[in-house]
Amino acid sequence: MKQKNLLIRIFFLLILSLPFSLSAQQTLSSLNQALRYSRYSRLGLKIIPLKVDNNQYRVQFLAEKIEENPDFNAYSFSFAVLSSYDQEIEPEDTQLFASGDLKFDTERHWVFEKNIQIPAGQDEAIVLFTALDTRQGDEYFFHLDLKSPYVGDHPTFGAYYANEVPFDQNYLNTGEALLFKTTQGPSIHSFFYPMEFEVPYPPMETKPAPVPKELEVVDQGDFLENVPKALDLEGYYFFQQDTSELAGLLIKTTHEAFPKVRDWDEMVQMVTYISTRKEHEDLLLAQDKKKALDQYWLKLTRNPEIAKDLIREYFRQVEFANILFTDFKEGWKTDKG
Repeated sequence: MKQKNLLIRIFFLLILSLPFSLSAQQTLSSLNQALRYSRYSRLGLKIIPLKVDNNQYRVQFLAEKIEENPDFNAYSFSFAVLSSYDQEIEPEDTQLFASGDLKFDTERHWVFEKNIQIPAGQDEAIVLFTALDTRQGDEYFFHLDLKSPYVGDHPTFGAYYANEVPFDQNYLNTGEALLFKTTQGPSIHSFFYPMEFEVPYPPMETKPAPVPKELEVVDQGDFLENVPKALDLEGYYFFQQDTSELAGLLIKTTHEAFPKVRDWDEMVQMVTYISTRKEHEDLLLAQDKKKALDQYWLKLTRNPEIAKDLIREYFRQVEFANILFTDFKEGWKTDKG
């Protein structure tokens, strides 16, 4: 009987210890990062590194407040520096952020900052930023390579909003301004690329896509840090401190309505992936784009009320894709979008 009771106790101890052993065996490769791309997320995480020297970085951790009036104490924030994507994330590798570590607490962001020194000779270093929603147990993750044989160097400067919170978007609306701050020297060099990527063809399209033969580059010269820099043109700005190096910061500038849709012509482009070639060509050639689009959605649904609901949801998803996946191209034009 005693032996049976002992076996039962051992069994329950093994069951209780299972979650701890599983969490100890988590790696970057195995983390579930689905919430990073969910429209129901309450937070948006970002890591922005500034290079100080070859092995030292000033790392800024941003948590964008998506839910209304969030409580800082409802979340547990932490970070870890790992040497590979397959390294097990152990509790001793993780450092917790407390309210005293907050550099900024604004209407839209919580911002932490840490100086991170990478050991000499270490070729790979990945920073992991984690936020745990203690109310529901949801975990948010964001990681970034500080050093890697496969990733280029990081710039020695950063872009900031007027309230000195680091710029954490993948795009900027034309006419808006940013502040730039550096860790080395007072000036930054600016290049401008006045181009736009065409809408990629649908996956089953066999016609070859057009490829631009020339790339126009406008050298805008130097400007000083800590002075607001307006980005007035629609295209791509590339900033560097040392133009002989590869490291720099690329910012895509978009029309003033982005990430929402600007006009009927843009709406026509955005239905290319749910249309036949003939349907889309007819929309492109239509004189009255609004009327042609109304007829297109009505033909698709055969019900005016369903058409209205579908239009709202479709372009809400377009906006969501633009927020999440805009990079070189608008988010809705990418594979993920």
